[in-house]
Amino acid sequence: MHSNVMPPEISGQTGGIPEATVARLPVYLRALYGLAERGISTVASEELAAAAGVNSAKLRKDLSHLGSYGIRGVGYDVDYLVYQVSRTLGLTQDWPVVIVGAGNLGRALANYGGFVSRGFTISAMLDCDPAIVGSRIAGLTVRHVEELEAVVTRHKVAIGVIATPAGAAQAVCDRLVAAGVTSILNFAPLVLSVPEGVDVRKVDLSIELQILAFHAQRRSTTRPESPAARGTDPASVNGLPQAGLRPPVTPELAAQA
Repeated sequence: MHSNVMPPEISGQTGGIPEATVARLPVYLRALYGLAERGISTVASEELAAAAGVNSAKLRKDLSHLGSYGIRGVGYDVDYLVYQVSRTLGLTQDWPVVIVGAGNLGRALANYGGFVSRGFTISAMLDCDPAIVGSRIAGLTVRHVEELEAVVTRHKVAIGVIATPAGAAQAVCDRLVAAGVTSILNFAPLVLSVPEGVDVRKVDLSIELQILAFHAQRRSTTRPESPAARGTDPASVNGLPQAGLRPPVTPELAAQA
């Protein structure tokens, strides 16, 4: 729940808010939308933190950067916090987006309904494949990439999404930047070179899968194996007696004692 005192406006892109906090705000917003859909009007910091996967102290500090402190014993007003986070992220206005690359990934992105509900409008899709140009995807007619500059100007595109093969990504990026686009979401497996003042977010699904593979491997190698699975005596590891466990006494061992 909030007081009648409105928080100060956030100036600039981050307005002094730490980048780590900015990165967590969309996670908080997703959790808040989930609470709102369940009809929950107020939420304690501990509950919201658990839904977002962070500790409550970090969440309270993050939200304090927005001027939101909640009320002790009551918590945060969900609807108002949605507004605060949305405003800070710039989601209280529509953002025209162009997708360059209308292959399988580009098609999937264009058909994703979550963009519109969060304030992002796919204004145009571009490609260079004659078999794709002119086709309809998600209600849009795919235009030739040669029209990139005209499309950016006509639709006042704020964000460019690159879903091309790696070999074409840098050239597309250069053209987007030259046309005035300063925010780019890159799905191509390539690190883009951009001038200062241009923000690039890279999404590499193969890297995420490799990180998951690393953790899966560590779990499999550290998971204790049952004696039956090893096919060895419970009192031994690799055929050697475990520390603190005596091997069975045999006549031979008794004679040596």
